[in-house]
Amino acid sequence: MTNIHSTSDKLLLAAIDLMADKGYDGTTTKEIAAAAGVNEVTLFRHFGTKQKLLEAAYNRYHYADEMTKLFKESLIGELYTDLLLISQTYHRSMKRNRKLFIIAHRGSSNLPEEVYQEAGRHPQQLKKLLTEYLIAMSEQDKVVLSNAELQALSFMWMNHGAFISCHLNAKEPIPETSLDEFIEESVRLFTRALTP
Repeated sequence: MTNIHSTSDKLLLAAIDLMADKGYDGTTTKEIAAAAGVNEVTLFRHFGTKQKLLEAAYNRYHYADEMTKLFKESLIGELYTDLLLISQTYHRSMKRNRKLFIIAHRGSSNLPEEVYQEAGRHPQQLKKLLTEYLIAMSEQDKVVLSNAELQALSFMWMNHGAFISCHLNAKEPIPETSLDEFIEESVRLFTRALTP
């Protein structure tokens, strides 16, 4: 069983590396299998198609499950502390999975719709979790709400913009300390704006 799991992981990681570099259309199943150290038949046995392989990569490595667990197990009902943890977790996950983000955005015109749906599941789940969290905090008189969904989106877009600026658009890598300071300051401002 461990061998099957490691073969799947090797195929998924090889696909992510190659597609981030060469694009979805520019990467063949033969190249993915070779990079993973298996034959092409093994790739087809595990995933069926290149599309299913990429969908599985988004499913396994992106942040929806990690965030769901965080919201269920780690938040303490203190706005600044919770939002800081959410932001830090988001940035760690996005940095770790930036190649998946690159694949989705570089292949915007030719990725199969099902791949976009799987990639889009992650921000949709985070928006749902944040919205529910803000509503629950409002019911405890810990947050002032005007539109919980819009406030959740604002928080997400603030973090997403920072990720793009620091990890995708920067000509030189932004020091982690600068990003950490941005996260702390932006969460502090957001907390101040939402605190009754």
